[in-house]
Amino acid sequence: MTQVEIGRGKSGRRAYALDEIGIVPSRRTRHPEEVSIAWQIDAYRFDLPLVVAPMDSVVSPATAVQIGRLGGLAALDLEGLWTRYDDPEPLLAEAAGLDDEAATRRLQQIYAEPIKEDLIGRRISEIRAAGVTTAARLSPQRTVRYHKAVLDAGADIFVIRGTTVSAEHVSGQAEPLNLKQFIYELDIPVIVGGCATYTAALHLMRTGAAGVLAGFGGGSGHTTAAVLGVAVPTATTIADVAAARRDYLDESGGRYVHVIADGGMTRSGDIAKALALGADAVMVGSPLARAAQAPGRGYHWGSEAHHPDLPRGARLKVGTIGTLEQILHGPSSTADGSMNLMGALRKTMATSGYSDLKEFQRVEVVVTPSSARR
Repeated sequence: MTQVEIGRGKSGRRAYALDEIGIVPSRRTRHPEEVSIAWQIDAYRFDLPLVVAPMDSVVSPATAVQIGRLGGLAALDLEGLWTRYDDPEPLLAEAAGLDDEAATRRLQQIYAEPIKEDLIGRRISEIRAAGVTTAARLSPQRTVRYHKAVLDAGADIFVIRGTTVSAEHVSGQAEPLNLKQFIYELDIPVIVGGCATYTAALHLMRTGAAGVLAGFGGGSGHTTAAVLGVAVPTATTIADVAAARRDYLDESGGRYVHVIADGGMTRSGDIAKALALGADAVMVGSPLARAAQAPGRGYHWGSEAHHPDLPRGARLKVGTIGTLEQILHGPSSTADGSMNLMGALRKTMATSGYSDLKEFQRVEVVVTPSSARR
């Protein structure tokens, strides 16, 4: 990979954002209804290559059920308000009504309430009772403490998600989570991340994870780049993690680990480009935070926004544009790529001549550094 000289003492790779990538149509086209966008991870098959991010502004037990019935998978944040309060609705309404200056401090106060294990089981059971696939998220720091409650409640998929997750965390403060041993002992598939490099992804794949999150998540509300200086553009992240998947497939003798692009996708074109670059599915939050059913009531925030010591996210006003069904399946009343996300994906695949997602990963792409969002 070509290195760019930053100065005499430092050089680095040129990396690309999704805005700088374009999908190239082929000589063959198809009818969108003949295109399959189905995705399967482990024993679970979904009509859509979609995981909805574990954020309180997007996923509640009720919206998790609705998204499941619409063909996707929603991950409930087990460190969010739904496992801290019996009825978080008044607090969600309050969070939506805060002015910008007071939002971060008040969110920190609201999320200071301890997590209750009995609520973990209750929330997972509420989703399971509806007959949809149940995914639950914990951070690496709380996985050891609460994972048994997740398993006892019967979750189908376990998501271990942080801003950056490594297979070799070093700590002198406490015994770190041994991902390889932990995942090996579980009986359910685990999705783990985020990661942003080939090497980090390869190490996570070696732990036995069924899926790896490519990216830092929370792209719309993250201030991680400003607070920590940590940033890797999404397009390069996805392509690097997909390369790790290919090499791990050879190394392991055929074990396939799913790459789930996480963060920085706000429009249908972003989702199509993420899949074209090698992702098997996408994890998004902000596009669905704009749904009428979203718990955030037109506002969007992630777990980084209420960190007690170093907040690295903002509460954003995203507005409300339609129902979950309209945002995912249409019909769309706008021309900005914010609605009918899955219909647009089918159209992109049909225009470039591919009939399923694995084929679509081979589509030709170009770099267009001068492009800007329109």
